[in-house]
Amino acid sequence: MYKIETSKQKPPAKKLIFAGLLFAIILIASSVFMLLYPFASKEKVSYFKGNHPILFNGKQEGNAIINGESIYLPLTFLQEFIDESIIFDEDSQSVIIATTNKVVQMPLESFTYYMNEKPLKLDFSAAKQIGKDRYLAIEPLLAFYPINYSILPKTGAVWVQKNGDTLVSGKVQDKDIHEELLRLRTNASLDSPYTDSVSPKEKVLIEQEKGDYYFIRKEDGTAGYLKKQYIKKGEIKQVAISLEESVNTVPIMQGPIQLTWEAVYTKNPNTSKIPKMPGVNVISPTWFELADEKGSIKNLGSKDYSKWARKQGYQIWGLFSNAFDPVLTHEAFGSFETRKNMIRQLLHFSQMYELNGVNLDIENVNPEDGPFITQFVREATPYFHEAGLVVSMDITFISSSGNWSAFYEREKLAEITDYMVVMAYDEHWGSSQVAGSVASLPWVEENLKQLLKVVPNDKLILGVPLYTRLWEQKQNGDVSSKALSMSKVKEWLSQNKITPVYDPESGQNYAEHYSEKDKITYKVWLEDEISLSKRAELARKYNLAGVAGWSRYFADETAWAALTLNNKGVTKK
Repeated sequence: MYKIETSKQKPPAKKLIFAGLLFAIILIASSVFMLLYPFASKEKVSYFKGNHPILFNGKQEGNAIINGESIYLPLTFLQEFIDESIIFDEDSQSVIIATTNKVVQMPLESFTYYMNEKPLKLDFSAAKQIGKDRYLAIEPLLAFYPINYSILPKTGAVWVQKNGDTLVSGKVQDKDIHEELLRLRTNASLDSPYTDSVSPKEKVLIEQEKGDYYFIRKEDGTAGYLKKQYIKKGEIKQVAISLEESVNTVPIMQGPIQLTWEAVYTKNPNTSKIPKMPGVNVISPTWFELADEKGSIKNLGSKDYSKWARKQGYQIWGLFSNAFDPVLTHEAFGSFETRKNMIRQLLHFSQMYELNGVNLDIENVNPEDGPFITQFVREATPYFHEAGLVVSMDITFISSSGNWSAFYEREKLAEITDYMVVMAYDEHWGSSQVAGSVASLPWVEENLKQLLKVVPNDKLILGVPLYTRLWEQKQNGDVSSKALSMSKVKEWLSQNKITPVYDPESGQNYAEHYSEKDKITYKVWLEDEISLSKRAELARKYNLAGVAGWSRYFADETAWAALTLNNKGVTKK
């Protein structure tokens, strides 16, 4: 037999290389699989919709119009995000803007717009209408609002920024990163569609964080989610935009306000018969009243009265009322031109009678017309301030009474005016079928606390009644009343030999008398030194700007001392 010898042979080198490559490919494929699992979506979607998208607060908010070199923003966008008080006036076909010291009228399709009634020329229309939509040119707006804008490359997006916006810069890592991982996703997940891609070392803005992802934005405005590990966070900056806006200086009251209204219905009082009113520093005669739907104003002003008031050292805040007529108010206050007419007349009267301020007494208004009233105050205040006039407005407590309460946009009005005067009385109206106090102290304080939630205390003046109601209750249950002055109530008490007693429930002195002759029970809750002192104490307790009494005619000599506020604990305006 033959002996056969065998020996081990080395595999060819090529086989080893092939096996190694195969292993490497499998390893890489497995890694990619693991990296991209769940599988990265290849669906690409558009980030912006339509031409010239508006980028604001990290989102598209509508679309701009570009006409030549002028950029126009939709009025709806401006109202929602920049200034909700911008309005369109149908009668004048104009957009109206009112800032703290400017009233701007931009007629549609006009190369001229008006700022505080002064015409300004442009090379383009400040306001346009396209179909049913209205647009404003952005360039003039930069003078009124702390905003700026830029047109972004490639997308043509209009990026609108506002003062105080925070910008966080970032940069894509300079690494060899798979392209699938550099796509900006619509959600913080690889399996969501993508809007665009970024490249290594590309500069971006970081706007949000969500789990392991940043929401980033490219220089062209497109944006999406990218994993944090691929972004290097940079510096944080704030957008700073300042407006060169002059501020109209209004004379500041020295110490707390003590106002009294002078009720003028047909003619002014004989000033020689008006007694001294120690502590009073503002007098508000009811001189001006809306006369017709065109905004004409009835004038009962008196230069002699004005001269007398100044000689006494009083500031004069002329009162303007809407005649408490809801129909007339709707017609006159609903149009820019009629509002402007009223403002012009009041400015003229303020010069004629050398007024220091204007007191607006707008009452009995349909709730849906409330915005007209706010707009009037918004448009009037810049002019009044320019003339050096203090602007105050009378309001009621918050209640469900529509025409007498619901129409007041108190929070907005408080931002515009210098002072708000709350008429803290008529808890029981003259026509009430239940006898009661004109304004019991607990009722006043509880309502005051609610009002202070929307009106700052340093702007609020507490209106107090200087009259009381003498109630008559017949045996059949009928109730009626009449308003009496402080001195007349004292006469009635003396004539009937009645001594009032303190009523802790109302915080006032109370008197009751039954007349055998008339078969009537008389009831009265007094306004006297006790009640007025307590009302003044409420002003001190809540650090209010002052007190105001309705009206001078009803007061006696004890009222002024009772209402005088010392400086301690009372807000100075």
